[in-house]
Amino acid sequence: METRASDDERFMRLALRLAARAIGDTSPNPVVGAVLVKRGRIIGQGYHRQAGLAHAEVEALRKAGERAAMGSTMYVTLEPCHHTGRTPPCCDAIIRAGIRRVVIATKDPNPITNGRGIARLRRAGIRLTVGVLEEDARRLVAPFRKAITTKLPWMIVKIAQSLDGKIAATTGQSRWISSVPARAFTHRLRHQVDAILVGVNTILQDDPDLSARGSRSVARAGRPIVVVVDSHLRTPVSSRCLSDLFPRLAILATTTRAAAKQEPFVRRGIEVVRFPPSPDGRVPLRRLCRTLLRRYGITSVLVEGGGEVVASAFAERLVDRLVWVIAPLIIGGRRSPSAVGGEGIARLSQAIRIRDVRVRRLGPDLVLDAAPVYPRAHR
Repeated sequence: METRASDDERFMRLALRLAARAIGDTSPNPVVGAVLVKRGRIIGQGYHRQAGLAHAEVEALRKAGERAAMGSTMYVTLEPCHHTGRTPPCCDAIIRAGIRRVVIATKDPNPITNGRGIARLRRAGIRLTVGVLEEDARRLVAPFRKAITTKLPWMIVKIAQSLDGKIAATTGQSRWISSVPARAFTHRLRHQVDAILVGVNTILQDDPDLSARGSRSVARAGRPIVVVVDSHLRTPVSSRCLSDLFPRLAILATTTRAAAKQEPFVRRGIEVVRFPPSPDGRVPLRRLCRTLLRRYGITSVLVEGGGEVVASAFAERLVDRLVWVIAPLIIGGRRSPSAVGGEGIARLSQAIRIRDVRVRRLGPDLVLDAAPVYPRAHR
């Protein structure tokens, strides 16, 4: 017979799988899953599908029914909210339903809730277990945690490169370094974020449409937003990623020095966001990221190149996750662009390391998924 601890993990894994179904659909809210269990049997389950819709706890309660839920145990991946937002507090719904025990994977990082939902349930006499599969749950809500605590969006850098670290031939040709399965994976990755960010050189060389084909749900309407970093506004107005064929917002991030060139874009309904240039004349990425979150509600960004933008994102320590697609090609050449540009480092102690490394095959390609570890800042 299974112990309670193993039961808790089994039902929480189901709740985590439910939560993961909505990755990319709930922004600016976190993904959350919930399972209701009574006498060892699942009587209801649900997940938060979209901001403004029912939270996972309420969806699970509705499916179980009011009478059945009485005396049951709820497994939920994130601490239930105790405040009124777009929807009523989940804590109140749990208390009204007569839930006997609540198992929570991790606390809500939102300062409005953080621990208060747990305290509310305890005061109501509900037995609590907190921290079951906590690391898995924390990974799921990492984009929400970063946005709510730092006011910066979660940033993924995705690169498709040859075995020798090149992202294009000497002519700039890059189609296609990665395989068909790897490109399909890229579209799935795009579904998980609010915005795709690229540098102007990527637009000039490849003219990509930056769409997320095969959209899964209504929640994705208008997403992902396209952000082009272009210090001098060299982006052609006719670029495919700015086309009216894609019903989404397009943002051009530029510097105040290029303000005189913005009118053709403004007439097309394209957002032009201007910043005082950084000392090297570029768009300051950290300021841009704060603006994307504050003004447009963008909580997650996928950076797809080129090398100079990627280098700037690393230099400003904005990157949270790396997705490196490595194709079995050797391109060579001093003039072939590399995955990460910039000035480079003088000492290996300044190198960015990686952790939590996962590697898998996609067709002939290898995909490395990891988190960066930045070196200590030197005083």
